[in-house]
Amino acid sequence: MNAAGFVLDVPLIGAAEAADRVLALWRDGARLRELPDGCWLLTLPEPVPTRAGRAPGLPLERTGHGALTAPGVPAGAAGPGRAVLGRATHVLDELPEVDPSGWLLLTGVTPHRPRPLGVAPVPEAAPVEESLPAVPRPDLRAAAGIRPTSERARRLTAEEPPAEAPTATGARSRRRGGPQIAMDPRSATVVVVLMVVLPLLLVVLYGLGLIADRGFDPTGVVVACAVAALAHRVVFGRAAADDGSAGSSGAAGGAAGGTEGAAAGGTAAPRRRRGVRVPWLGDLLARLALRTPAAHLLHERHARYLRELTRAFEQHRWEDALRDALPLASARRSGAATRTWLSLALPKRFAGPLRATPATGRPAAQAAFHGRTAHQHLTALYRGAAERLEQQGRIDEAAFVLADLLDAPAEAVALLDRHDRRAQAAELAEGRDLAADLVVRLWWRAGEHERAVRIAHRRGAFATAVDRLAATDPQAARALRAAWAEHCRAAGDRLGAVEAAWPDAGLRPTIVADLRDAVALGGPTRGRALPYLLALDAGDATRALARAVLDGDGDPHTTGRSALTAALADLPAADEATDRELATAAARAAVRDGGFGGAHGGRGEAVEKTLFDRLLRRADPLVAADLARPRPLPRLSTAAPAYTAADRPGTLPVLDAALLASGSLLVACGQAGVRLLAPDGRTRAHWDAPADRLVLADHGGSALLVADHGPELRGFARLDLVTRTVRPWTTLRARQLAPSFDGRHLVASDEDGIVVLDTLTPRPTVVWRELGRDQRLVFGIARTPDSCAAVVYSGLVGGMPFTEVWRWDLPGWELRGRRRVDDVLTDLMSRSLLEDLFDLAALADGSLLSTEPETSPGHGGPEHTVLRWSSDLPPAELRVDGFARSAPATDGDHWALTVPEGADLRVHAGTGPSADPALSLLFPEASGPGIGVRRHAGAVTYWHRSGRVLATSADGTTLLANLRVTAR
Repeated sequence: MNAAGFVLDVPLIGAAEAADRVLALWRDGARLRELPDGCWLLTLPEPVPTRAGRAPGLPLERTGHGALTAPGVPAGAAGPGRAVLGRATHVLDELPEVDPSGWLLLTGVTPHRPRPLGVAPVPEAAPVEESLPAVPRPDLRAAAGIRPTSERARRLTAEEPPAEAPTATGARSRRRGGPQIAMDPRSATVVVVLMVVLPLLLVVLYGLGLIADRGFDPTGVVVACAVAALAHRVVFGRAAADDGSAGSSGAAGGAAGGTEGAAAGGTAAPRRRRGVRVPWLGDLLARLALRTPAAHLLHERHARYLRELTRAFEQHRWEDALRDALPLASARRSGAATRTWLSLALPKRFAGPLRATPATGRPAAQAAFHGRTAHQHLTALYRGAAERLEQQGRIDEAAFVLADLLDAPAEAVALLDRHDRRAQAAELAEGRDLAADLVVRLWWRAGEHERAVRIAHRRGAFATAVDRLAATDPQAARALRAAWAEHCRAAGDRLGAVEAAWPDAGLRPTIVADLRDAVALGGPTRGRALPYLLALDAGDATRALARAVLDGDGDPHTTGRSALTAALADLPAADEATDRELATAAARAAVRDGGFGGAHGGRGEAVEKTLFDRLLRRADPLVAADLARPRPLPRLSTAAPAYTAADRPGTLPVLDAALLASGSLLVACGQAGVRLLAPDGRTRAHWDAPADRLVLADHGGSALLVADHGPELRGFARLDLVTRTVRPWTTLRARQLAPSFDGRHLVASDEDGIVVLDTLTPRPTVVWRELGRDQRLVFGIARTPDSCAAVVYSGLVGGMPFTEVWRWDLPGWELRGRRRVDDVLTDLMSRSLLEDLFDLAALADGSLLSTEPETSPGHGGPEHTVLRWSSDLPPAELRVDGFARSAPATDGDHWALTVPEGADLRVHAGTGPSADPALSLLFPEASGPGIGVRRHAGAVTYWHRSGRVLATSADGTTLLANLRVTAR
């Protein structure tokens, strides 16, 4: 037949194989487009004779009307520019095009680049989109019960007075100082009588002798009147507030609740106060008032409130009952960690909508006369009301009772979910910080799939959410699992997509292309991907490749042999004969390598024994009977290894480098582009994209190429290491960048603190922020796949600034530690400004490294450098000869200290606190800046700007690469 085009099943054969077939058919005038299902549609300018059985894809014929159609498929009246594939008809011009020019390798070709006629314009930073809702800044002084700073304190600390919220009339308050308490006329009259009238009357009567003759001393009564007046003013006065207070939920509202609600995407407006109620003062005055004769009157007032509230609930006057009800603090919020203040005030009438608020409110104050019996009475009253409201179909009010009055948001979410109000239930669950798998399940069932995937990724809840959804809706669970795999695939994590989809047998055919791409990456990724292909009965070629890896030489980790042996123990091949052959080879490899090399996650000797027993049960019985148990290989020397880099510089500068899992080296050479080098220095690929630094994905499938265009102005391009294509992304301003990312989210810093950007959106989008306006980042950002740390300088308003090391757990950004390091910085800050300090560095585990020169008596200059660790562990220090002129280079928990040694540079490197370095490196005839370091894929790479790169295993015992970077 004469084929006018082909459909290539990319999800089945893989992108690399599909690209080879396209290039073999390519000619002038051909067009390549992508179909909605991920397949490629190749159209040719002229038909070519093709045998259907040997076609590179599904052949297409051109009909008399000009449409493309598969053999045997009726095209009807479809005209030119359309493709009829089965039941679907596609308009060719509406399909996205695929550019095959990025697949071509220019190795061995001399490119001739046009020269610019003038100076190239400086690129402008793209606008950054904020996907986070506006979160009001919490008032920490108010939360701690501290009065606002006075005008004199603001002048002394050069603090700008805080902006005041406009009043209901639009005017700004001119009152300064402490808390501003506004009282109604009746309360003001009571205060005047207690403070002025009664004391003055007693003094007059005492002066006239009308009560002195009876031995009555008015001093105590005057003091009691003053205390009662102050208590009435504090307890029954109300802080001046703007109209936004209507959005709070009684005592459970406030600034804290508003912050949580905004972060959750809620609609309730936060309460904003001009003044600050001092809780401890009200608590003290309330306790004093209870010791006066007025306690009986106060008790009667609260008892009357309870009687009226109970009557309103019993009469089903829901509007009055719910708005006048007293919110109760549940056991989860009234523990020892939360201080409950005593209050004599009755709850204010709630003015907001009677529906569950996503905001997490502050615990309600404990009423003085509402003891255990009253609490039990109100709990039973509210629960009965919630049941009756649900029976009457008033779901919003029932959820309000459960979430806001009883502080049982989980029950309110279950209620809303039962009545198919999934979006409202999801919003409430997210705002009240309930279980992540519950939040993901609710958003998914509500149709907000993108939001569900984003939350599942940030909180690491994909697996638990799928399991929870499978119990009620298996089809939705399969769709969520497919979205999980697609999320990993979009981030370049092919193996992650495989592991996400593998438990569902129906999704396994969709991951064949991911497996082939993972095999193309080489190294441990290839070792973990091959058993999946063998389990799918991929054929003899896959079996031969697995056997070659198992029988090969080289480092067990970098070749992927350890990963393959461990994976084969868990996942047998589909063909029984193939499985026996590979299990036998894997058992031999484990014995030869002294175990599985930690490929099982370092879970101990018991796990290694279990893995080896699994291999033996499936191996050849005769071979298994003769094999000994794996024994760890002895270390030849206990001394720190020492390596020497190439004796002369390369011809290209090296600004960043990393050894990939495949054994290749990815090198950034500035304006000379990016190169992929073999361990012997041969160029495997070259991209003509400027790059001053690399941001590597944790899974090793992609990288961000960063070009510095000026102060804090950086251009970004995305490199796919499987297809070897570069795609420009954006230009933005960023002060600091983390050296690695998860394949999607980039950690950087700007003037507002730490910012997390989504790199898969067309424009940079902020998905998370840390720190605030009074906190700023100093030095760099240390990151590993599961941890992040940074040195934070906090300038307290009206107080002394301080410096801390903050540490978060990733990907959820849970703050795990804030450790003060002012004592470490005291000496350094006395010698220079904080912005000028250069001899500090933070590690991802939260420890702080500092260097200090040490001079012996009688010597004019420093003789030694002391590297000190400041952490929660016992202090450690390392003393080396020579004076380090810069801070140690760090990546994650790995560090490297560079010390000049004559005309050479000596590098001492290791991981974590240690009195002895793990290894020593020498870069001959090197000068200028220190050595860079990067840890990736179980290896550590060291480079110098002079064009020399050296890579070792993580423990430094094996040299993996040592080369010069040249222009060949």
